[in-house]
Amino acid sequence: MPSNPIPDSQQKLIAAWRIHQQGNTAAARQTYEEILKQEPSNANAWCFLGIALHDQRDYPNAVEAYERALRLQPAFPIALNNLGNSLRYLGRIEESDQRFQQAIDLKPDYFNAYRNRGTLHAWTGRIDLALKYYADAMRLHPQDAELHRNLGVIGLLQGNFEEGWKEYRHRWNCTESIQHRYAQPKWTGQNLQGKTILLYAEQGLGDTIHFVRYAKILQEQGARTIVHAQAPLMALLQGCDGINTLLPNTWQIDQPFDYHCSLIDAADMLGTNLSNIPSQVPYLSPPMSLVGYWKRQLDQLLPPAKRRIGLVWQGNPDHQADMFRSLPLSSLEPLSQLDDVQLVSLQFGKGSEQIKQWKGSKPIYELPEQVDRTSGAFMDTAAIVHHLDWIVTSDTSMAHLAGALARPTLVLLGFTPDWRWLLDRDDSPWYPSLRLVRQQRIGEWDNVGRQAADYLATAFRSSEASRA
Repeated sequence: MPSNPIPDSQQKLIAAWRIHQQGNTAAARQTYEEILKQEPSNANAWCFLGIALHDQRDYPNAVEAYERALRLQPAFPIALNNLGNSLRYLGRIEESDQRFQQAIDLKPDYFNAYRNRGTLHAWTGRIDLALKYYADAMRLHPQDAELHRNLGVIGLLQGNFEEGWKEYRHRWNCTESIQHRYAQPKWTGQNLQGKTILLYAEQGLGDTIHFVRYAKILQEQGARTIVHAQAPLMALLQGCDGINTLLPNTWQIDQPFDYHCSLIDAADMLGTNLSNIPSQVPYLSPPMSLVGYWKRQLDQLLPPAKRRIGLVWQGNPDHQADMFRSLPLSSLEPLSQLDDVQLVSLQFGKGSEQIKQWKGSKPIYELPEQVDRTSGAFMDTAAIVHHLDWIVTSDTSMAHLAGALARPTLVLLGFTPDWRWLLDRDDSPWYPSLRLVRQQRIGEWDNVGRQAADYLATAFRSSEASRA
């Protein structure tokens, strides 16, 4: 019998952590909580509970759990690093940075703390600091896939597409990536004349709308294209040129093909850069019958108006950086002060409850709940926006839909935007009809709303002068 047997609680903790790593966070959390009922002074259990809470996106309680662990064991670099991470998701930037520094002070070779600290600064616009801490991390683990992917995102954001694409390819080796394994080879630029290529959606709905344009380019190179995309987008993508066969990704591929490639990798393999971004729009279009239907519906639902502006302010709250890209509806109140405008909500689901607190000088009109529920995702919306003069949206799939439809749109961006919006410009080379309004300081959206109102006021005056 060993002289120092492992305590029962530690054995349970180890077993729960294995379950946690296998993806059963709820079961692991339950065990952590059971251990803490018996041993409330178990710092390790508090730390593991914090990790479980973080993984369940309960960041405030994760912070509390880590702080409990640190009160019990102040020199605890893992708890400090994880606390920094949860604070990052809450937008508590300075506190987050301090915790990463404390973790590094205790453990100077702490790779995760350097990488997480770099990501904190990448999210918050300090690209110089992000690169500094990523370089520190790179010296410790030069082959880390997530680190290379993050460097790729920065390269793309800065418009350095050649280096950005090269680094971004490492995303396929990250633990959360979904591998597409086929007997056929991956397309890396081979001649496509007379060949069939399978193009598949890789990320969110907005990404698919953004990159589906590449199907037409590959078709023009002689390929037959099969697009394997999210089932909700099937109706919308039927109106996209360049697709020979369209299949929902809930179906298995039952057709022969020669190569496969994700839609985003197609942009990479074609050498997309700032000088050759394919910007021909529109490349999506709803059926004219649906456009006509919604003209009649809007005329019945809404009073006559000189100009109609569609509004979207909230993205998917499960998106990892949603706190930096979604804005409070109250920030858009300056739009209500524009002359002769009618505000129409294109916000459905999460975020629409904010309309009840709206204090603008003009009302926001809400559309029927069945929008996009019967025709397919975005189908009704795509028809509706044809009858709006402008769309004002946060960085959501709506921005990509409006851009692909070539509708006049203001996209309201957080201080550090998604890479495709680039830096320091108010236009988008991907979508000519879009104009970008950028946040000047993290968390300050009111000024963005005022900038949007000022831009539209100028656009309206210019339009009237051109008609005079």
